[in-house]
Amino acid sequence: MVRVKPFAAIRPPKNLVTEVAAPPYDVLNSEEALAMAGEKSLLHITKPEIDFTPIAGEHEQRTYDKAVENFKAWKERGWLVREDKEKYYVYAQTMGKRTQYGIVLCAHTDDYANGIIKKHELTLKPKEDDRMVHVRIQNANIEPVFFAFKDHQELGKIIAKTAAGKPEYKFKDENDFTHTFWVINDDAVNARITEIFTRDIDAFYVADGHHRTAAAARVGAEKKAKNPNHTGNEEYNYFMAVCFPQSNLAIIDYNRVVKDLNGLTEEELLKVLEQDFEVSLATKPRCGRPAKPYSPTGLHNFSMYLGKNWYSLTAKPGRYDDNDPIGVLDVTILSNLVLDKILGIKDLRTDKRIDFVGGIRGLGELARRVDSGEMKVAFALYPVSMDQLIRIADTGNIMPPKTTWFEPKLRSGLAIHSLD
Repeated sequence: MVRVKPFAAIRPPKNLVTEVAAPPYDVLNSEEALAMAGEKSLLHITKPEIDFTPIAGEHEQRTYDKAVENFKAWKERGWLVREDKEKYYVYAQTMGKRTQYGIVLCAHTDDYANGIIKKHELTLKPKEDDRMVHVRIQNANIEPVFFAFKDHQELGKIIAKTAAGKPEYKFKDENDFTHTFWVINDDAVNARITEIFTRDIDAFYVADGHHRTAAAARVGAEKKAKNPNHTGNEEYNYFMAVCFPQSNLAIIDYNRVVKDLNGLTEEELLKVLEQDFEVSLATKPRCGRPAKPYSPTGLHNFSMYLGKNWYSLTAKPGRYDDNDPIGVLDVTILSNLVLDKILGIKDLRTDKRIDFVGGIRGLGELARRVDSGEMKVAFALYPVSMDQLIRIADTGNIMPPKTTWFEPKLRSGLAIHSLD
């Protein structure tokens, strides 16, 4: 079972939350962060290169030093304040008509090492190393990771009862997503949450934040090695996560755009696709208007934008294995039968001819990039389900790169976990 604990969050006063809270470090480049960051924004801590003119390198020592300086200053100025005791928190995000509710807690680094915290993606060591530096220099988890867990009736009731009360924070972000945050002050409820997780929840599933999770575990291992009196209960053994019941979450499609057709004409590509797919024209330009975007209708159906037309591609039976948790994924089918076999793209991680577009940007973004001449063809995929993600993680498999996209992203700055 998972090992969790409440924590004394470092967080902004209620009247400052909209000034302090910020998007995650990895959804903005430095120029975007500079344009967005107000005086009190957490971006001065998570992307401190913006405090230099011109903007400094993200991995320069002076940038790391500025992050530490700013974190200390934010606490001294009262822009971030530490709770007086350990608590759990409930965090809700609303996008359109859908709201997802998670519990903000601390997970144990040993659970990552022994596979109780399960991943579905590979990590890259340079990115892990970068996140390790940030955790190490701040001695804190400045931003949370995003976990899922299998639904639990009593935890669901606790979340619902908490969410029926008055929130500590409630605000809309620049994308019109609503973020709501409650503090659980009842000691008995906090104790019950710990009891339920450690008794009934057998695994956490990393939804977003694989590199931050791995980095937190490595920092914990470093501190353990340096402590001859290590017990496993020290605060450095824990890291901050927002954990959502599986049924609350929806995965958004993660699509592909390709720069060329590997020497084929558009007509030749359509012809060769017919070997493995049922191909049909879905929409085309009419009366001077662009073709209406076509969305995949279900698993193994793809949409393709080529030559200003949208096409439907449906994989033929026998071209994939429904009993293989990886082989049945649409990202695998597309990679094997189109990107590799036809377009010659062998490695999605390194090939410069392909790029990836989160579904939150809409199918219009795919058409725009093709129509601009930057790309030649675009493919949209039906989203992976949470059941598929959990099945893959439970069987110890790894998804292909750029398979899942979760939205909304967790807002940074609502809570920070100190390793002291």
